[in-house]
Amino acid sequence: MSGIVLASGSAARQRLLRAAGVDFTVDVAHVDETAVVESLTAEKATGRNIADVLAELKALKVSARHSGETVLGADQVLSVGGEILEKPESATAARAQLLQLRGRTHVLSSAVCAARDGVVVWRFVGEARLTVRAFSDAFLDAYLAEAGEDILGSVGAYHVEGLGAQLFSKIEGDSFTIMGLPLLPLLDFLRTQGLLRT
Repeated sequence: MSGIVLASGSAARQRLLRAAGVDFTVDVAHVDETAVVESLTAEKATGRNIADVLAELKALKVSARHSGETVLGADQVLSVGGEILEKPESATAARAQLLQLRGRTHVLSSAVCAARDGVVVWRFVGEARLTVRAFSDAFLDAYLAEAGEDILGSVGAYHVEGLGAQLFSKIEGDSFTIMGLPLLPLLDFLRTQGLLRT
């Protein structure tokens, strides 16, 4: 049985896979995501399409280094009102981003792509719609102080599974997609490949 390689340094994705009992190694794909996002955004690509392209690029890049193994690339894109938001680089940027999301619904597109020997063998994009409540400025300041720098690693500057849950009035979509990996379709695929018990 061939192995599984995750082409992502995301601690959240690694946690999800380990918790689900998937045995894998990590080989991080180094892709200039900013350049790809800027190019695709200029072409009016949707968040869904951008996430899919990034996941594919990562899977194919790492697949070239792992003959016979199943390489998983994944990415997540946040879109609101036709604009793509990226991970905030500072608490100030996180505050501005959350103010932009306040009282609005945004979409998280989470893509996963599997490649083997330089060929894409499977892909899936899951989407979730999240409505941010009209929180007060005082709440936002307290949230940022308590959440700390940990949220800077998350597009949207929140973790729904933690304190970030208080930002929302409505969430449509599964928690795995929101955390950046459409886990259930991925597990189904891995079973069809004989990489997990059926």
